[in-house]
Amino acid sequence: MRRFAYRRGVSILIDPPVWPGPRGLLWSHLVSDSSFAELHAFARRLGIPERGFHRDHYDVPEDRYDHAVRLGAEAVPARVVVARLHAAGLRRRKHGRALAP
Repeated sequence: MRRFAYRRGVSILIDPPVWPGPRGLLWSHLVSDSSFAELHAFARRLGIPERGFHRDHYDVPEDRYDHAVRLGAEAVPARVVVARLHAAGLRRRKHGRALAP
């Protein structure tokens, strides 16, 4: 089981690679709770192409997870990624999906 150490002042977050995706890999979500400009700059440093950006996050293959953390991304559970995006007003939902009451 992964342990997460929360760090103040870190605005790039990544959840564990547990999401099944293309090529049989597991994927993580990379987000910023500060700005999309910061997120895009970090993704470029990580070598993630722009096509990996989806509304409010980048999909990151499992083989780049450790590199993202070494570059300064904060490893957090998926629920923290979503909560921090909502709190920052940066969550972009899929079109046509209603918010829960």
